[in-house]
Amino acid sequence: MRRTLTTTFVAVLAVATAATVTSPAGAADDPVRAADSTTAALAALGARPDGSSPDGGAYSVTRTVTDPDGRTHLRLRRTLRGLPVRGGDVVVHLDRANRATGTEGLGVAVPSALTPQVSAADAARSAKAAFSGSVTSVGTPQLVVDAAAGGRLAWETVVRGWAPDGQTPSRLHVLADAATGAVYATDDEVKTVLGTGRAIYAGPVRIDTTLSGTAYQMIDPSHGGNRTCDMRNTTIGPCVLFVDADNLWGNYATTDRASAAADAHFASAKTYDYFRFVHNRSGRTGTGAGITSRVHYGNNYVNAFYDGGQLTFGDGAGNIHPLTSIDILAHELGHGYTDALVGLVYSGESGGIDEASSDIWGAMVEFYAAAPGDPGDYLIGEEADILGTGEPFGNLFDPSLDGSSHSCFGPGTPGAPPHVSAGVGKHFFFNLAEGTGATAYGYSPLCGDVADVVGIGRAKAEKIWYRALNVYAVSTTTYTNMRAYTQAAAADLYGSCSIEHKTVQAAWKAVNVTGVTVCGGP
Repeated sequence: MRRTLTTTFVAVLAVATAATVTSPAGAADDPVRAADSTTAALAALGARPDGSSPDGGAYSVTRTVTDPDGRTHLRLRRTLRGLPVRGGDVVVHLDRANRATGTEGLGVAVPSALTPQVSAADAARSAKAAFSGSVTSVGTPQLVVDAAAGGRLAWETVVRGWAPDGQTPSRLHVLADAATGAVYATDDEVKTVLGTGRAIYAGPVRIDTTLSGTAYQMIDPSHGGNRTCDMRNTTIGPCVLFVDADNLWGNYATTDRASAAADAHFASAKTYDYFRFVHNRSGRTGTGAGITSRVHYGNNYVNAFYDGGQLTFGDGAGNIHPLTSIDILAHELGHGYTDALVGLVYSGESGGIDEASSDIWGAMVEFYAAAPGDPGDYLIGEEADILGTGEPFGNLFDPSLDGSSHSCFGPGTPGAPPHVSAGVGKHFFFNLAEGTGATAYGYSPLCGDVADVVGIGRAKAEKIWYRALNVYAVSTTTYTNMRAYTQAAAADLYGSCSIEHKTVQAAWKAVNVTGVTVCGGP
């Protein structure tokens, strides 16, 4: 017999009303309406009812979102003459009568030739040469049409191995021009940050565990089966599930290995609850499934990562500062949620929006969790002391304080690395939620001679950002796109030209992202 038990601190969860209901690919409560919606979406894209299009392409529905008022938003994947299209996803919006009201996504130029001039073997060699670190395997190159690169025919090769630090795994997607063999883009599946029990950071908190026989296990049946295990300061081999006799985990310090595990177990549960009760999404996959958190990974490993299937946390410099704080875990797991909503291309502005989203989720989950030892703020990673200075390694009110991030959009933003360009999105979100100038959480500077912004609060700002990703954004979204998408989301949720809508507009202006002015003002 197995039963769920809990430990010390009791937390109260507030249930928020969902703005949308997400259905599995092509599904809806009414199968006939779902079929009609698919047909209408395909027609809006110039495709036939079977998904084929006159240019030799094809579309298939991957996900459907239905609003309470009956509007439907279908996300579709595209192929071109049998080849996958990178960045070719589109979203079609339908009204209650299944009439198309708009589409999002790039048009795809058909390459002049679909026969590569460079062999797959040569592409594999180029991909291997582009990998920094130790290669363990090189996958079979696949021909793709890259919409994000103007419809370029390319070889996409996945190279697996270890980053130069020897401890961070890597699954690097390498894009090479199929005509010249030149590598022009890379994208790593493993996303990193630099870098209950009686938890080190969260303090005395409640965690859900499972009794198996006479021992308790760190398996959380209340949150999709979240599991927390011990890598025992190795990078390979089994991760050993935490087991305890009395269901009291840790001692608030690193002298008990379960203390860091308690932080991770608590944070993964709170992240699950945040997305479930605030955004109506059950687990990152939408199926209710939880995730495994691997703690005590590597030796003196100052990093944490999400690899598409699990979370992994090092113990920091000297193995005394585990990277298991709420905001770091929610940042990493946030990649999984964002990926499930829209698979943002991890380069350029879309990569920055991906990283910005994770820091936004990290901050919002920290506020939501309300842990006694780690109250909410807009700092990232301050508890884990990643820099060894006692300072956070990031923030949302003025990201440029880290010495590299962009607080304001500028000419260098589109080509900047994702962690650098992410600052623009983070700064926008802070302005939207808390306003500009002096705030309770930090000073937010204006970008240029623009008006101050009065924030609308976290509860509204987080809903707007989530809906923009869920309903409007596509894989190649830019900051100009995101300005339009968050305005549309605000209009959907709070009314066209409402205070919320106008504040979104003003908050983007305050970080120097311009675009179409819908409601007057900035």
